[in-house]
Amino acid sequence: MLIRQKIVRQTLVVLYFILSYDGVEGKIKLSKLEDSELEKQLKLLNKSAIKTIKTKYGDTYDCVDFYKQPAFDHLLLKSHNFHPKMKPTLTRKAQNVDTSSTANKSSSIWLKDNGCPLGTVPIRRITKDDLIRQRHIPPPEGTFESPLTNLAIVQIPYDSNNKFAGAGMSASLWNPRIENQQHTACRLKIQKGSDILQVGWRVDPTLYGDTKTRSFIHFQAGNIHCFNTLCPGFIIVNRDFPVDSSFDNFQHRGDKSASEITMFIDRDLVNGNWWLLYDESNVEVGFWPQKIFTELRSFADNVEWGGVAYSELGVPEPPMGSRCFPIGDPNYDAYCRRFNVLNDKGETVHIDKTNVRVDDPNHYGLKDVPHWRGGKYQHMAFYGGPGGFETLC
Repeated sequence: MLIRQKIVRQTLVVLYFILSYDGVEGKIKLSKLEDSELEKQLKLLNKSAIKTIKTKYGDTYDCVDFYKQPAFDHLLLKSHNFHPKMKPTLTRKAQNVDTSSTANKSSSIWLKDNGCPLGTVPIRRITKDDLIRQRHIPPPEGTFESPLTNLAIVQIPYDSNNKFAGAGMSASLWNPRIENQQHTACRLKIQKGSDILQVGWRVDPTLYGDTKTRSFIHFQAGNIHCFNTLCPGFIIVNRDFPVDSSFDNFQHRGDKSASEITMFIDRDLVNGNWWLLYDESNVEVGFWPQKIFTELRSFADNVEWGGVAYSELGVPEPPMGSRCFPIGDPNYDAYCRRFNVLNDKGETVHIDKTNVRVDDPNHYGLKDVPHWRGGKYQHMAFYGGPGGFETLC
């Protein structure tokens, strides 16, 4: 009975797309009321810009006064003492690794020099077409309404006594071919109960309107969830690191040098805010304030790394990672590496014992290697697969 209900629900979603789509104009038809509501949303999301700039990838960003960014529309953040020069009190130490292959997301992404002025933060300009597409972003993975999400992940064995103050990874960047109503991603996820934080890269036409490989953040606080700055919650402090910008360098099978992104989610042990850090140099991008959460007001008890793929009913499963089943070679496979977590004292802990979850082994695979090389923090997971498409691997 439950399976039949799921099929009916997914069929109705597909029918909605078909009946709402204008095959001549190529657009979703909107009533006057719907159009008016979208205009109201745009006014809320697109704040007054002190300066408007473009990236070399063609994206438009508004430089918004720090205090007027969308985060502060959150009801719990109306009264706050946050400021643009905030820094976390945590002191994650840079790891002794080769940083030559790490994706360096800095002010070089801007089409013109300087980027956003001091005291402002970059917020990607949202269009009406964006809002129309984003109506159909699927629910968070693992919910009853989202049965068509496939995972190929490594996770720390669950224990209610786990107390994690953060986690990190380096992940190779890929650009698998994705169609509409599909997405694929690599992400780090930390969780406690219904509160979730995720960071990584994804290819997602529904979210972004293109098939570029982009960085992303996502949070869920109880029943509220959203990507990037599409709802209030994440406070940006860095004027050079947009949370949803695209990459122009990504890996191809057989490449001898990797294109990577390094990301950390760390809890400030003094005030409980959850910070997003980029690169081995621990660049502070922004934070989720403790007060917007219930479960994550304290420590996390679950951490996961790996690949995600989603498609609607009747649409072939999308490729994941390198589009090939992993063979255990970083020159050919998509991977996450250097798994680590912070304990409740803020100390970096190497991850040794892990569980593997692959939802659809006919289309995706994962190889978990806790000790890829000698030394600490050499845990590596190779993941990927063709999905429902043919592959020449």
